Amino acid sequence: MELRQLRVFEAVVAHRTVTAAAVALGLAPSSVAEQIRTLERGLDTELFDRAPRDLALTAAGERLLPWARRLLDQADQARREVTADRARLRLGALATIAATHVPALLARLSEHRPGLDVSLHTDTARDGLLGGVAAGALEAALILDTAGPLGELGFYLPPAPLDHLDLQDVPLALVAAPGHPLSGATTLTREDLRGQRLLVNAPACSFRLAGERLLGHDLERVRTGGIAVTRACAEQGLGIALLPESAVREPLASGTLVRLPLAPPPLHLRLVWRADREPTPALREALHAASA
Repeated sequence: MELRQLRVFEAVVAHRTVTAAAVALGLAPSSVAEQIRTLERGLDTELFDRAPRDLALTAAGERLLPWARRLLDQADQARREVTADRARLRLGALATIAATHVPALLARLSEHRPGLDVSLHTDTARDGLLGGVAAGALEAALILDTAGPLGELGFYLPPAPLDHLDLQDVPLALVAAPGHPLSGATTLTREDLRGQRLLVNAPACSFRLAGERLLGHDLERVRTGGIAVTRACAEQGLGIALLPESAVREPLASGTLVRLPLAPPPLHLRLVWRADREPTPALREALHAASA
């Protein structure tokens, strides 16, 4: 039984499929599957019930899981103590906020800990980032969520104890082209929006999830793409869009977009990490800088 096998085992538990665990660990699915088979042969017992779409732990797998986490934690602690002069932070971030919000945090980190080695890992999918934190492939990740408990926005959380720190609000704006039928409205309700076209990204997109909470399901959803594409489609009068205010500030100022009078609550930029593991020196520095 080797540490790398336990790390793969924990990743498969967190992600529920070999493919998703492989993505989080940066390995080929065949390599992940072989590590699990090798671990099972070494223990002479099956750790997973193989279902067509999911992997569920057997009773033996349930007994191994706390041991795996304990052994991996001890190995991580030993590594930190041996390499204490080379503090490293593997930080994940949503690609949609990597350019707009992450640089300021990295600047504060650099100010508080000039020697800190930070590697930034961006992903368009929140699940990949949270899965990386759950599996130990990332110390922390920056995501967008709404007020309240982690995941209140409506996204999947991996089966691992996660904690978070809210860093700042991310204001949103509901916008449309100047010639849109709603552009001259002074007040707006959900009923007024019935039958309108809402430009959206993928179902798991934070801004789309925020739109579901704010506007309900009576609008026609039109899949466009990322922030830049959705904004451009809104400017062409193809529908309304709920976007971060930072992305529409210039179009609002120039008049190519107008703000609709329905004030959405802001999203929150959250730093997420595993709550059941002692923070690494690098993560402690990140938390200190983030809260400064």
